[in-house]
Formats: sequence, C-alpha cells, structure tokens
Amino acid sequence: MKHDGHGVKSAMSTTRVVVLGFAFVILMGALLLTLPIASSTGVSVGFFDALFTSTSCVCVTGLVVVDTGTAFSTFGHVVIILLIQIGGLGFMSVAMIYFMLLGKRVTLGTRLVIQESLNEDRIGGLVRMMRWVIFSALSIEAIGAILLATQFVPIYGLGKGLWYGVFHSISAFCNAGFDLIGGYRNLMPFQYNPVVNLTICLLIIIGGLGFAVLQDIKQNRGNFKKFRLHSKLVVAFTGILLLGGTLIVLLVEWSNPNTLGPMNFFQKLQAAFFQSVTLRTAGFNTIDQASLLPATKMISVILMFIGASPASTGGGVKTSTMAVLCLNVRMVARGRSEIAAFHRTINRDTMQRALAIVMIGLCVLLGEIFALTLLEPQAQFLDLAFECASALGTVGVSSVGTPTLGGVSRFLLILAMYIGRVGPLTLTLALGHKQAQTKDAFRYPEERVLVG
Repeated sequence: MKHDGHGVKSAMSTTRVVVLGFAFVILMGALLLTLPIASSTGVSVGFFDALFTSTSCVCVTGLVVVDTGTAFSTFGHVVIILLIQIGGLGFMSVAMIYFMLLGKRVTLGTRLVIQESLNEDRIGGLVRMMRWVIFSALSIEAIGAILLATQFVPIYGLGKGLWYGVFHSISAFCNAGFDLIGGYRNLMPFQYNPVVNLTICLLIIIGGLGFAVLQDIKQNRGNFKKFRLHSKLVVAFTGILLLGGTLIVLLVEWSNPNTLGPMNFFQKLQAAFFQSVTLRTAGFNTIDQASLLPATKMISVILMFIGASPASTGGGVKTSTMAVLCLNVRMVARGRSEIAAFHRTINRDTMQRALAIVMIGLCVLLGEIFALTLLEPQAQFLDLAFECASALGTVGVSSVGTPTLGGVSRFLLILAMYIGRVGPLTLTLALGHKQAQTKDAFRYPEERVLVG
C-alpha cells in the first residue's frame, strides 16, 4: 500500500512541476513583454495584452490581441520567439541545455519531469533522447530558416530577411503561427509562393508528428513496417486527416470568391493543403478565415479539436487518441472483444484514457463556447466555436477576430490555451499512474445497461 501511495504522489508531484513550470514561463514572458522596451512605440502594451501574448506564445497557439509585427519592438520579437521555442520544446528543454552547458548530473526528479514532457512510458535513455530532441529541432529549424530566407531576403533585405526566416521557421516548427508580416495578414501576402507554403507546411507537419515518432522514423530509415504501433497510428491517422481536410476545403471552397474562387487549380490545391495543415494546431493562414463558408468552419473545429500528436509541438486531444477511439468503434461494429491495429492488440486501459481525454476536452470546449456565446452576443455562434476550438487546440487561427472580443472573453481564451497545452499531458500522466498503481480491492456484481 505504501508503494502505491508513493507512486501516485510521485505522479502528482511531476504533474505539479509541469503545470507550474508552464505558468512560471508565461508570467515571466508577460512581465518582459510589458516593458516599454518591448513595444514598438516605447509605451507598454499593458500587462493584460502582454499576458495574452505570452500565454499564446508559450502554449504555441498564435491567437493575438495586438498585431505582433507592428506592436512589438525587436526586443519584443526576440522575447516572443524565445517563448515560442520554450513552449514548443517544453520548458524542460531549457533545463536540459542548462545541465548540458554546466555538465551537471540530471537527477531522478528531473528525469521524471522529462518523461512527462516527452510523454514516454520508460525512464531509461530519456536524457539522451532529450538531447536528440533539442539537436534535431534546432537543425530542422535552421534548414527551414534558410529556405524561407531565400524568399524573404529579396523582399525585406539581408538582415530583415534572415531574421524573418528564423522567426517564421521556429514559429512553424513549434506549431505557433506567429508572424511578423504586420497588419493581421499573417502569410496571406505569400499565398501564391510555393516555397514559403511548402516549407511552412513541412515544418508544421514534422513538428506535429511528435519526437518519439521522428526518432522511430530515423532509426528505421522510414520503413513503415518496422515502426512501433504508436508511430504507425500517428503517421496513418495524420495522413488521413491531411488528405481528408485538403479535399473538403478544396471542394467546399472551390467557388468561394473570397477564398479559393479566384485561384487556378494548382493555387487552389496549394491553399487547401495549407489550410488543412495549419488546422493541425499551427495558426498560420494564407486565406481569410472569416470568409470561409460555414461547412468549412465546422470541419475546421473538428480538425482543430483533434490537433497534432503526443509529445509534439502541437496541441489538441491528439491524433493517436482519436485513432484509438475510432479503432474501438470498429471493434464494436465487428463484434470483436479486443482493439487491434497493424496486427497488434491495444489494451483497454489505453482506450479508457483516450475516452477520458476526449470527454474532458469536449466538456471544456462546450463550456468555453457556452460562456463566449453569453459574453459576445453580437458574434456568430460558429465563429465563437471556431475561436474556442482554436484556443483549446492551441491552433491560433481566428474567424471572429480575437482583438474584437471583450476582456472576460480574452481571459477565458487564456485559460483555454493553458488547459490545451498542459491539460492532455498532465491528464495522461495522472490517469496512467492511477491505473498502474491502484488495484480494485473488490468488484460489484455486473448488470446490463442499455445504450444507443
């Protein structure tokens, strides 16, 4: 019994470190962005707007209440991109860099927090994996920055073009969606540029797959048959969502004069693919989100709710979570007793945790929508649902216009972003340890309940 209590206590202690760690980074970021030196005008943007921006950065969301490109100075932009990097890789990445530079030993407690940050079920080799994560992320971001700089330098000049390349590469890989273009236009000025579009899309997809999957791909040299079951589910479900999202956006928005209507076929395909990718918690956009048709917005809410994959730079309830639930539905439909995929059986504890995560996510989403519907009666219901899903899924696209919302609504979005970033991680940890450490002392008699 003592062992069980210690296990649960350890899990909750680790959870507390993650929750408070993100909160501390958000608060520090808000204080820095409040400084007059962080503002382009030399006048502070105000603590509340700074807090919203910092939360959006650390939670790698991308929703903004002030225009990032024009409201903040170079100092402010540096703070923003550092917060995005910390939020995308997890605040433990900063701790690991500290340990690596000073040659300090990584304690067991730190390893447990790293285990939580990477969503791993084993503690062995975590430090080595964390180092690989940091090195891989920086390398991918560097390549992305070079590719983007080839397009930005001719427009903005050498210094500014290189800086734009670095900023947008980090923002894309971390699935943040912050931009420096200005005027709340995001990447719309580059909607026809294939290099910018494809580079941003690849960075978003790679960042959203999850570091465990990336390592699996590297170790097995891309041989799908050798992947672990988790990696197979993530890659397959991600491909289905990207393809399905692209086709739906392409078909629904094909003749919309405010989105895909004026484009040729290749441009339509490129814009539809970008829209499908960005809904995986990225937050960039090349078409006007407010002009999307209601059917597209509805599908967008679903895609944003699902989000990216576990231990990635993205948010949402995660692809593997929804994949497990879909497999459970298939199991019931076929009258089988076990959940199986790729000739492997998935245990019921995993299915129960997946169901709990989705149900809690739905409750938070519906609660946010209900509250914003009361607070913003002038806004369209679907636009508010779009905004809430964007915040909770840490996506960052907006169709209602976040700056138009009231103070209380913005505060609720701050909570949604925070819950969306730390919620699934901590919930998975808590549920996993509870199930692993707690055994039922007795069982009640079974009785049938009619459902459906």
